[in-house]
Amino acid sequence: MLKEFRDFIMTGNVVDLAVAVILAGAVGLVVTGFTNDVIMPVVGHFAGGIDFADFKFVLDPAVIDADGNVVEPENAVLYGKWINTLINLLIVGFVLFMIVKAYAKVRKKKEEAPAPDPGPTEKDILLEIRDELRKK
Repeated sequence: MLKEFRDFIMTGNVVDLAVAVILAGAVGLVVTGFTNDVIMPVVGHFAGGIDFADFKFVLDPAVIDADGNVVEPENAVLYGKWINTLINLLIVGFVLFMIVKAYAKVRKKKEEAPAPDPGPTEKDILLEIRDELRKK
């Protein structure tokens, strides 16, 4: 049973899938950082200094005691973070679209390329040699 499992795990498809999942996680982190640290500050600047991550709808405000300590935290819908997540999704979708489009273009170009002339076969060469020897 363990040998079968090891053979299954070591097949190319499983290893390829594992690599793809790990790379997807890394790309997700890069895109999230790009969105939060590059795109959203620019959007916020042109929107009048707004930070979408701070947008929320407060359902229950925080309860604070006389000393300023939070007794009960605020209950809020953080829709601004969701807006950031949607922007991440759009960026990832666009990047994947561009990758698939480039891959399809390269694949199409490879399929359209004419096959090189295989040249004479071994039999053809031997027949030529025979014919040359007969002439002599």
